[in-house]
Amino acid sequence: MEVRRKVAGPAASAAPVPSPRARARRVQAGDALPLPIRHTNLIFSALFAASLAYLMRRWREKIRSSTPLHAVTLAEMLAIFGLIASLIYLLSFFGIAFVQSIVSSTDEDEDFLAVAPHPAAPPAAPAPAPCALLGNPAAAPEKMPEEDEEIVASVVAGKIPSYVLETRLGDCRRAAGIRREAVRRITGRDIEGLPLDGFDYASILGQCCELPVGYVQLPVGIAGPLLLDGQRYYVPMATTEGCLIASTNRGCKAIAESGGATSVVLRDGMTRAPVARLPTARRAAEVRAFLEDPANFETLSMVFNRSSRFARLQGVQCAMAGRNLYMRFTSSTGDAMGMNMISKGVQNVLDFLQDDFPDMDVISISGNFCSDKKPAAVNWIEGRGKSVVCEAVIKEEVVKKVLKTNVQSLVELNTIKNLAGSAVAGALGGFNAHASNIVTAIFIATGQDPAQNVESSHCITMMESINDGKDLHISVTMPSIEVGTVGGGTQLASQSACLDLLGVKGANPECPGSNARLLATVVAGGVLAGELSLLSALAAGQLVKSHMKYNRSSKDMSKVLS
Repeated sequence: MEVRRKVAGPAASAAPVPSPRARARRVQAGDALPLPIRHTNLIFSALFAASLAYLMRRWREKIRSSTPLHAVTLAEMLAIFGLIASLIYLLSFFGIAFVQSIVSSTDEDEDFLAVAPHPAAPPAAPAPAPCALLGNPAAAPEKMPEEDEEIVASVVAGKIPSYVLETRLGDCRRAAGIRREAVRRITGRDIEGLPLDGFDYASILGQCCELPVGYVQLPVGIAGPLLLDGQRYYVPMATTEGCLIASTNRGCKAIAESGGATSVVLRDGMTRAPVARLPTARRAAEVRAFLEDPANFETLSMVFNRSSRFARLQGVQCAMAGRNLYMRFTSSTGDAMGMNMISKGVQNVLDFLQDDFPDMDVISISGNFCSDKKPAAVNWIEGRGKSVVCEAVIKEEVVKKVLKTNVQSLVELNTIKNLAGSAVAGALGGFNAHASNIVTAIFIATGQDPAQNVESSHCITMMESINDGKDLHISVTMPSIEVGTVGGGTQLASQSACLDLLGVKGANPECPGSNARLLATVVAGGVLAGELSLLSALAAGQLVKSHMKYNRSSKDMSKVLS
């Protein structure tokens, strides 16, 4: 029989939650019967009725014949025994059923007490499916196969490198479980909250993540509809920051009620900038002159473009530091973000150049003049990836009704905060309120490289009053949004679903690159909505109030501290 204990206070949240099936299979009174309870009930009910009818008939006959009632035959004795036995069973059955109902309700109350969170504690998340290799703290751990036990011991001892498990075992899920168990034994920590099951580890092999031991869960919300260029988009955003999606959603509403936003892609080209060292600065200048000579562009393009059917060289921009030459190649990359694609093309050109300049020493395929995952003026000025401008005219009544402020306050705030304030701070590409928030959330949801939010978040937000000061013109200019719809994390199931929601999943066979450009405009449109809403909250003095409502626990901290 199951033994239950009431648990009080915060410790209650640690108790295991019984499954619905386990709750349904509590011990019942009828479990001890040899026959199903409905058949047993039928037999005893029939026995009771037959015995009672027989005895009543015999009782009437004895009264009519003046036969003593205490003189009973064997048949009457059996009938009396059957009547008493059936009566005891039926009384016991209904009595036990009544008691069972009380006990069951009490058990449910105790279960509730055992699993309900403390009033001052956040609700507990449902426990992930346990890994067969790790064991379950609420139950006896499942014994690891002897073969896996030997492999774990070898990994812990350093005899087998952890990174070869997938190749050696041929089973990515099994390799992740063994690696995780090895980490548990080495560190002494169970990492129970990190789920292992429920993920396709084969999908990341060789392209997304090495040495996996689990996966991190992030909530995804939807902002929208974003009315952009006449189309409605529901924008997926993965974030753990409260208010972010709600605020972006409010901005989307204001844009939609004002007729929508429009966007334009100014440039579309990924960059890679190797660095080479020449014997002298004069020699480096000769290589630079060769690369920047328009007469040589066709030859360089032919060498570069053979690396891919989508890569097309657009230009080469050079810079020098002494005898070091930095060569910034710009290329279209179709619907891919394109770092690998352009790197192969650059390598082809470097190999070609060394035939004519054998004294050129290539130091690195990337010399930071690209510039990737770092704030850099070259990206702010020249652009990298997709350069996008998105704008909208917000009507005066929408500013008042939806954004709870007025046009003049927004224009003044944007000038003093985003423009002058950022200049005082010496910002590089940071003339905005929180473009990085929206960029990063969309990047994670759609499988982009989250580190590229650095340059992709470069943005200048402009606001001015138009139509005699009644309406608001707002725009965001983002010169280096680096996105793709194929390759990398875009192929994972969750991220692919988010891309499909936007209608940009995979490569566009009819117009290569159009899906990635559309995704870039959606990112800019999301930033436009986020900027509009946050600046409105600041102008109306609502920022702290909204964050206290949506981004903070409502528990009384004074009681917790006491």
